Amino acid sequence: MKTAGNPDCLFCKIASGEIPSESVYSDELVYAFKDIDPKAPVHILVIPKEHIVSAAEISPENSKVISRIFEVIAHLSKELGLDRGFRVVTNCGGEGGQTVYHLHFHLMAGRPMKWPPG
Repeated sequence: MKTAGNPDCLFCKIASGEIPSESVYSDELVYAFKDIDPKAPVHILVIPKEHIVSAAEISPENSKVISRIFEVIAHLSKELGLDRGFRVVTNCGGEGGQTVYHLHFHLMAGRPMKWPPG
């Protein structure tokens, strides 16, 4: 499922400004904002403005936005001085821990990350 926006989607509402968030980056394809329940000192969600349900929905038609998301993550890591390292995570589906069904990447840093993560 892919639409320009899903009126019932929390992250579509955040990206459109309908629901307030603490924005750290925005362009025509990507929106990034601080997580309201951070799991690390730096915890930013990076989302496509286009509604894509999960990583399972990435296709040749929408993959341009995925590369743009990772360009934004690289930009933010430099801007935030994350030179000691960071983690990027996406959850896919219920068993993968996805709770909001809009593709999003967690950019986390500011503490040592453990493995395995969950």
